[in-house]
Amino acid sequence: MRNIGGLNLVGVFALSVIGSIVPGGGVAFAQAVTNPNLEDGSSTISGAGYRVNPGDQLEISVWREDGLQREVMVLPDGTISFPLVGVIRAAGKTTAIIEQEITAGLANYFVDATVPDVTVTVVSTSGLQFSVIGKVQSPGIFTPGRNVTLLEALSFSGGVTEFASLSNVVVVRKSGESLTVIPVNLSKVLRSRSVSVEEVSALPMIRSGDTIIVP
Repeated sequence: MRNIGGLNLVGVFALSVIGSIVPGGGVAFAQAVTNPNLEDGSSTISGAGYRVNPGDQLEISVWREDGLQREVMVLPDGTISFPLVGVIRAAGKTTAIIEQEITAGLANYFVDATVPDVTVTVVSTSGLQFSVIGKVQSPGIFTPGRNVTLLEALSFSGGVTEFASLSNVVVVRKSGESLTVIPVNLSKVLRSRSVSVEEVSALPMIRSGDTIIVP
């Protein structure tokens, strides 16, 4: 088994967080199974990219255009304003999509519609808020201030209780007026004696408005 200094980032994350999620930290992990096709430290636990929420702070810059550098907050209605472009609906979109929309809005103001690189960065995810209910130590509503994974979200609630049904965890996600129920089986990840990158990477990233139910 490789020493911890050489473990893949996801494997290290899983080992460090799971002890705080499983009651008493009583699960002994013999190994972390890493993905040999990824360089050490290069993997991330990813889902779809982070989607902007009302209340988030964004930094927007256009290369070599000092007059088009802005730090803006996403308003409660989900919009932002940017010079020459006007109002943009940002909530629910990734930064890459917002960059594309700003680029398209600036096209008429540059020769041959060649817009310098537009960069949108999430400075603060203060708009991200989720709930955890059911058999956890401290149910509640949490505002982490950053993007979090399902495992991290459970750690915010103090971890699951002894009799939690880990194979039947669900994430209830709001999409406009509709709800989507995402079933998640955490039993293998939290009860197994080994954790693989693939199993942890398959877990959903948490979006604003999500409710995690641990039966």
